[in-house]
Amino acid sequence: MNNFEKNITFVIVSFKSNHIIEKCIQSINSNIKIVVVENSNNFVVKKYLEKKFLNVEVIIANNNLGYGKGNNLGISKVNTQYAFILNPDATLGKNCLNELSKAQMKLKDDFTILAPNLSINYGYFSNQKKNSQNEILEVDYVKGFAILINLKKINFDKIFDENFFLFLEEIDLCKRIKESGGRIFVALNSEIQHSGKQASEPSLNIELCRNWHWMWSLFYYNYKHFGILTAYRVTIRKFISSLFKLFFSLLFFKKKEFLIHYYRLNGLFNAFLKRPAWFRPYNI
Repeated sequence: MNNFEKNITFVIVSFKSNHIIEKCIQSINSNIKIVVVENSNNFVVKKYLEKKFLNVEVIIANNNLGYGKGNNLGISKVNTQYAFILNPDATLGKNCLNELSKAQMKLKDDFTILAPNLSINYGYFSNQKKNSQNEILEVDYVKGFAILINLKKINFDKIFDENFFLFLEEIDLCKRIKESGGRIFVALNSEIQHSGKQASEPSLNIELCRNWHWMWSLFYYNYKHFGILTAYRVTIRKFISSLFKLFFSLLFFKKKEFLIHYYRLNGLFNAFLKRPAWFRPYNI
């Protein structure tokens, strides 16, 4: 384990991720500390993971904190320079940390976030500034399933905005970092795999919860950064679309589709009323 790895603590926020989290942990060097924040209040998971993996500490949240608040709790337990935020449905490639280490040395630690690369398709990154022979890409934002945060370069009281429960927390974080003069990079040769939507056990309740929070977070993010008119402009078409789909799914007895659009509308309606992101899977 090199000096770079000694300065990393992984933070994994989990909610009923028993089916996939072990694969995630096994992809990390066993000498690197891992903090798991378990949002399902499952002490059996804590006992099992801490017994099987000596480098793992499981924190049991008293309730479902969500992604942002859960990560803030995990980061509060980090004593190293870097906190590596990782989703339980992501696994590190064999070269991941080595390539991140090379990027860190080339950047001379002048970054707030450094992220591994999901694939060879960089099209979703904006404001592309290539340097270091195209091995490092400076970007406006990265996706939140795998981000290395340089804690020495960030001075927010709470790194993630805890008003978000699910979705867009990392985009909000990246925007605040850029506005404060921070820099965000992707190490293009550092590989990671992400299953996507596999972090929690698949169920209709989880899917409905995701739809509720996606609409709430979309409105809140735009309201927070761009104002009320932009928030309405961005979401009104989605509101109308879900309203029509709700009607047709009711007409043709498509129960699942009806529920999805009902919860999308409900999440957006709560955002319109400026209510907090209160919804949880057990409310269904």
